[in-house]
Amino acid sequence: MKISVAFYVGLATVLLVLLIIAVAVDVSLNVVFILMCLGQLALLIMVYKVLSDNYTTTKTFKDFYQDYNVSETDNYR
Repeated sequence: MKISVAFYVGLATVLLVLLIIAVAVDVSLNVVFILMCLGQLALLIMVYKVLSDNYTTTKTFKDFYQDYNVSETDNYR
């Protein structure tokens, strides 16, 4: 079973938010250091997984945003 890339993004986010909370409530330095190291490791793994994911799409830059239709004559300058 393949683990989704969103899992790695969520894991890194949760670890780093826990780090911020631990610093704010003045948790011991050992716990903060461990959370910092785990967060950095999770961030590196997340970046690797996101960049090496085999994701393809049929969208192009001409499709622009999906929630706003842009005509060919619109000028944004």
